Amino acid sequence: MENYILSVPLEKAYRLINHGPTVLVSANHDGVSNVMAAAWACALDYSPPKLTVVLDKAAKTRELVEKSGSFVIQVPTVAQLNLTQSVGSLSLADTPDKLQQAGAKLIRMDGSEQSFVEGCSAWLECKLVPEPHNQQSYDLFIGEVVGAWADTRVFKDGHWNFESADPAWRSLHYIAGGHYYAIGESISSTK
Repeated sequence: MENYILSVPLEKAYRLINHGPTVLVSANHDGVSNVMAAAWACALDYSPPKLTVVLDKAAKTRELVEKSGSFVIQVPTVAQLNLTQSVGSLSLADTPDKLQQAGAKLIRMDGSEQSFVEGCSAWLECKLVPEPHNQQSYDLFIGEVVGAWADTRVFKDGHWNFESADPAWRSLHYIAGGHYYAIGESISSTK
């Protein structure tokens, strides 16, 4: 099988989530791995690249992030709609085989000990920037991006190419109640 995953320069990593997609957050600690969906994630800084994500206190993934000090943000595709809804709806505390039920296959990237969800269009490995007040008061976590990868079938030369990629590669944008939108066509400003 051909490998379409390439490393993305860290100075371009923010572009992987700048378009506001629903993301999958994965973390592992002490032999336990989990993945959850999160609608509230955004780029925060360029150098070093940082991002934010909201992780509810009840989420097992949050516990793994806090214990391990690291996590992965990944951009799921239209082809992963049901997987995204499942990992966002099921709790590892109630469903020990959550990842299997959701159809989530975890992989590793070269040089990383983290768990990455196979089939996504982009992955950002993050080191937790501890901010206890923000984490406790607002469920807001900051990650410094230490590694970034993208699938060249939809992200190449530092840019998304949704308009020329198979529509199954479009990113998901969560609204509410299991309702999502897929990113649309490209338009450019004349200014």
